[in-house]
Amino acid sequence: MRRLCVIALIIAAVHAGTRVASAASPAAARPNVIVFLADDAGAGDFSFTGNTNLATPSIDGLARDGARLDRFFVQPVCAPTRAEFLTGRWHQRGGVRGVSLGQERLDPGERTMAEVFRAAGYATGCFGKWHLGTQGPHHPRARGFDTFVGFTEGHWGDAFDPPLEADGTFFQGTGYIADIIAERTVEFIGGCRRADPARPFFCHVAFNTPHSPMDVPDADWERFRDRPIPLRGSEGPAENLPFTRAALAMVENLDANIGRVLAALDHHGIAGDTIVVFFSDNGANSPRWCDGLRGRKGTVDEGGVRSVCCLRWPGRIAAGTRIGAISAAIDLLPTLGGLAGIPLDPPRPLDGIDLAPLLTASGDAAAVAEHAARRALFAAWNGKVSVRTDRHRLDGSGRLYDMAADPGQTTDVTAAEPDEAARLRSLVDAFRRDVVALQPRPLPERFFVGHPAWPRTELPARDGQPHGGITRSGRAPNASHFTRWTTAADAITWDVDVVEPGRYEAILWYTCPPDDAGATVRLAAIRDADGTAPDARGALIGTILPGWDPPLNRGDDRVERDSEGHEKEFRPLSLGVIDLAAGAQTLRLEAVTIPGRSVADVRRLVLAPRP
Repeated sequence: MRRLCVIALIIAAVHAGTRVASAASPAAARPNVIVFLADDAGAGDFSFTGNTNLATPSIDGLARDGARLDRFFVQPVCAPTRAEFLTGRWHQRGGVRGVSLGQERLDPGERTMAEVFRAAGYATGCFGKWHLGTQGPHHPRARGFDTFVGFTEGHWGDAFDPPLEADGTFFQGTGYIADIIAERTVEFIGGCRRADPARPFFCHVAFNTPHSPMDVPDADWERFRDRPIPLRGSEGPAENLPFTRAALAMVENLDANIGRVLAALDHHGIAGDTIVVFFSDNGANSPRWCDGLRGRKGTVDEGGVRSVCCLRWPGRIAAGTRIGAISAAIDLLPTLGGLAGIPLDPPRPLDGIDLAPLLTASGDAAAVAEHAARRALFAAWNGKVSVRTDRHRLDGSGRLYDMAADPGQTTDVTAAEPDEAARLRSLVDAFRRDVVALQPRPLPERFFVGHPAWPRTELPARDGQPHGGITRSGRAPNASHFTRWTTAADAITWDVDVVEPGRYEAILWYTCPPDDAGATVRLAAIRDADGTAPDARGALIGTILPGWDPPLNRGDDRVERDSEGHEKEFRPLSLGVIDLAAGAQTLRLEAVTIPGRSVADVRRLVLAPRP
């Protein structure tokens, strides 16, 4: 009997998707929805959670005027959390197992929140950091968003005058990146109101702050440059105070930009018709104050995976509502669908649950609360898995903690509660077997070219491989370009899968010193073992002209950057048209002649379908 109970609990924890009564009638006018997502803001980075080192009045207001999910959990790093929020499912089910080099791509078979809301008649927009794939079918425009302005890769190397994309067109932004994201969001809201005031909108606003590099406008930095930091992190001397000051300045800027968007709702008279959500994608990115919680970004401990989460919907969610049940990013899709009265009918079982009855004190709130009290939430990263229940956390090393008595995870209670430790280890084993182990691991990673969902294909430096003396400009592939291309033995390759065969214009985004301009390069599609193109059509020759050599953007860092390379402004150059056959192949870019000391630095290759 005990074995049967354990099996039942495992099944309930790993396949926890449920349907509960919707909080809004399908016939009622549906609310707008805005989801704000911070990047690397810890659970202690806000004044409403007790941090007196800074002030976050806009986010505090969301918590005050709506509901707080007091024990809300995400994953230890960016892309996995983003996948879970958008799908309501553990990120491993959607193939997301990393943050770069193709491991961040979300399986096209997963249905996203944007697709759900667009199917219900919503206008949909995404602004800021996407981080779930670049090419079709992974691009946000192929995942349910009518509009996208931002960047598809992970963290970004430029916070000021950043290179961005607007629906497939690259442009150089003007100003600070968080300000631009807020500005474009406000424009989207205004555009929706002008186009059709009766049509609701779903808006995902994904700020990339306070993620490194630690760049923030002068006015925000001056408030913190020499500010005392009375609340300190639990890791003592490991805390870098300039980093802490920069992070808090970035959070205050983030708060101000959220305030700009909320003011736009007031301006259009739709604040009462709009659900607003705010949370962060993982724990703090440095050892700063987090109210004594152990762990930070990249760990599966409480401080690495606990986030604030606020939901405001005036008149429907009572001000000051506090939800003590454990909850997670996987719950946001079913919960927002429940609040908006949208039947989900998921094509794949959800792992999240609909918390709408708890938020609105309607429907079968007691049943939801009982289910939430019995559930288990998992965090996984870098080979470690942790599980959180209503009372306990089993950490990534198999130690058990009573989180009610010991939220800082200081005392292992395995010896005192061996049955509970054994039960949670069984849940972790089942999660590893049934979820983690099922992640697809294609080798090599191949990137789609010409997919009908988004045919124009960007192949950024992140998705390529350098050969010979070529290197990346920084340790983090997401925020890098290829540099030190100097010899004919050097090359850049992209492993691709051509979905739609045909002619493609090859556009190289490059820089090159004027004195080195004029190198000729060959782009070839290689299919066979001896490294030759399949036929004469599968190659082209182009020339690197004219010279274009802007300086690196080095002037804005408040703390010396670690993993990101410094960026610069790249320009597009058409190399010509290449004829690509269908199927798996490798695109190889190499130099034929080199009149100067170098060939070019490369940010991306774009393949645009041509008749």
